Amino acid sequence: MAKKLDKVDVVTVGVGWTGGIIAAELTKEGYKVVGLERGGDRGTEDFHMVHDEYRYAVRYGLMQDTSKETITFRNKRDEHALPMRQLGSFLLGEGVGGAGDHWNGHTWRFLPYDLEIKSETDKKYGKDKLSDDYTLQDWGITYDELEPYFYKFEQTTGISGEENPMGAPRKNDYPTGPMKSTPILDRFKKAAKNLNLHPIQMASANLSEAYENPDGETINACQYCGFCERFGCEYGAKSSPNITVLPTAKKTGNFELRPDSNVVEVLHNNGKATGVRYVDVQTGEEFEQPADVVILTSYVLNNTRLLLQSEIGKPYNPETGKGVIGKNYCYQIGGGATGFFENEKFNTFMGAGSLGATVDDYNGDNFDHKALDFIHGGSISITQTGRRPIESNPVPKGTPSWGKDFKEQSLHYFNRSLSVGAQGASMPHRNNYLSLDENYKDAYGNPLLKLTYDFTEQDRNLHRYLSEKAGEILKEMGADHVDVREISEHYDIVPYQTTHNTGGVIMGADPETSAVNNYSQMWEVDNLFVVGASAFAHNGGYNPTGTVGALAYRAAEGIIKFLDEGGQLVQVSKNSQHV
Repeated sequence: MAKKLDKVDVVTVGVGWTGGIIAAELTKEGYKVVGLERGGDRGTEDFHMVHDEYRYAVRYGLMQDTSKETITFRNKRDEHALPMRQLGSFLLGEGVGGAGDHWNGHTWRFLPYDLEIKSETDKKYGKDKLSDDYTLQDWGITYDELEPYFYKFEQTTGISGEENPMGAPRKNDYPTGPMKSTPILDRFKKAAKNLNLHPIQMASANLSEAYENPDGETINACQYCGFCERFGCEYGAKSSPNITVLPTAKKTGNFELRPDSNVVEVLHNNGKATGVRYVDVQTGEEFEQPADVVILTSYVLNNTRLLLQSEIGKPYNPETGKGVIGKNYCYQIGGGATGFFENEKFNTFMGAGSLGATVDDYNGDNFDHKALDFIHGGSISITQTGRRPIESNPVPKGTPSWGKDFKEQSLHYFNRSLSVGAQGASMPHRNNYLSLDENYKDAYGNPLLKLTYDFTEQDRNLHRYLSEKAGEILKEMGADHVDVREISEHYDIVPYQTTHNTGGVIMGADPETSAVNNYSQMWEVDNLFVVGASAFAHNGGYNPTGTVGALAYRAAEGIIKFLDEGGQLVQVSKNSQHV
């Protein structure tokens, strides 16, 4: 039987970016917050020996143990889903700081078009641009409403960047200037300008200079060591929850962090959340943590799973299109190209997680789609993240994947190849969704989350377009040979692609088609908030973290208001059946 603990004002489930932001903002206002994290505690002092590619990049030392908890996967509804036994297409993290510890630091604002994508697409291209199988919808908030929260996140994290003429409009400059450029990035920028594009230095959470944020926390200057993604930063130079929002929360005396605490159920009664039940992963002991407000701040997949497991909200049904929990799962389309240079060598072993240059000319609705067979687009970038020896083996198409020829070619092209990649937007489809698995359970006896997902025609057409554009840039950069990426017939969960999963607990203006309002407050349970990329109604052409941060600051403001006044924070749309 679970031991019942003393009630607190707020309990968060997950202590990464969203949980850290919520904790900092609420504790500064005097509220008592308990942060439950299923992984262990860690910080900058734990990352002094992280330059170990095999331990962290190959064996995923900071990631989730799939022998204890994983997901099941299938491409189609008529297939039997099987467990993901080893991390592959995306990496599920755990531990204090979450993905904020091992991210690259790319930081973007979703475009105004993204937040009103259904309305804007219908208005410009007609309602039949995509078939009814694409469950496209607006987010229930405009860019102008969200803009101050974007800047709040950038101030807290000290983001380094420069003006982007094709990006979302800004009212303020970035807190710090852009990172250093390099010969590789300069070459990309020159080629892009020759093609009448608008390259900019990528916005980065690897800071160009030491910075003190508004809460008095210090972030150091990047050392360009080349160990960012899949690694923690021992210099304290990559903005993470561990060096920004969590120290702020702890200093108030109102925050209690409980690592190794795996939440397995949201407790609720008569339309109200009453707390959570969790397991101490070290001892196996169960606890109930009562709270006035419960906030799910874990990863996309776990936010959805907890609601389904706790029987909160109506599960999405792909046959009828009804229900909202698990709806609009989206991924990201990783197009691009690789250029091979026979007579030139580049210092690709040097770099940083967000050391890169980008063009947004083919992102969002920045270009005319009237004659095209897809909507949206993606950012196209070259990054110099620090090419490491084990997993970096670029070879031209047709080269064997092992043996003498492979070794010779990979050695030859290790410093003679450059890649230009695209982050393509992902549109929701009625057959791509999340649900509970009927056959497989985790180490605690709870059903695993089941992912049903496959590429769509929209995905294929967008991938082809963006990859061709990336190839054009590489040719202009002087590559002797360019291999343009191709998309597989079906989505494959085995090779790594991106960890930018979104959806499942989407936001909107109508309870019929969304799970939370624009404060991340659940329509059905007003003292339960679900914060993170699970709220995205589709996935854009950028890394999601900047938009996740903005939504977290918006949610924190709403939670404080709710604790003071109670009730639903957003009025239901007049077009809803729930007026």
